[in-house]
Amino acid sequence: MLCESLSTAWWSLLLRGIVALLFGCLALAAPGITLTALTLWFAVFVLIDGAFLIGGAFAGRKENEHWWLMLLEGLCGVAFGLLALRVPGITTLVLLMYIAAFAVITGVLRIVMAIRLRKEIEGEWWLALSGLAGVLFGVLMMTMPGAGALAMMVYIGVWALFVGFALIFLAFRVRRIGRTGGVWRGGQPVPAH
Repeated sequence: MLCESLSTAWWSLLLRGIVALLFGCLALAAPGITLTALTLWFAVFVLIDGAFLIGGAFAGRKENEHWWLMLLEGLCGVAFGLLALRVPGITTLVLLMYIAAFAVITGVLRIVMAIRLRKEIEGEWWLALSGLAGVLFGVLMMTMPGAGALAMMVYIGVWALFVGFALIFLAFRVRRIGRTGGVWRGGQPVPAH
């Protein structure tokens, strides 16, 4: 079950949430940073996020037939991170398209994962909401690439903070499920059969 896989690797969700919060805080605290610094921050953020996802996917692959969703999201993060590191002198438009594509792809994968979790836990909507925020953010960036760099930094920071809080909340939710040995429905743990 996907829920069991997540409860085994709840720490991965927590660490990904913390990394997203740090990235969001950096983006909001220093919106006037150089493009090279933003590229490096983004690359490090998605590489770390991808590595934790890959670790969580492999940790839960025996209990979960859908572990490949986490693996796919992790591989996307690593690929986008390596791509950003490989070309640190990219233009603002190219970087924004990298970030937008990453947000849309991972957002869709999170929505799919939330749909698979909906029968197993209550609160899966946090994951779906973080996915929806990613898709909307990515589409916004793709449709408004000419918006000022400062405005984009604010959007990027808010998106990262939202995703971070959602992942942290979900991490503690699935950790609690793992401790009760069952699923979470109607606000109460339900023992596994």
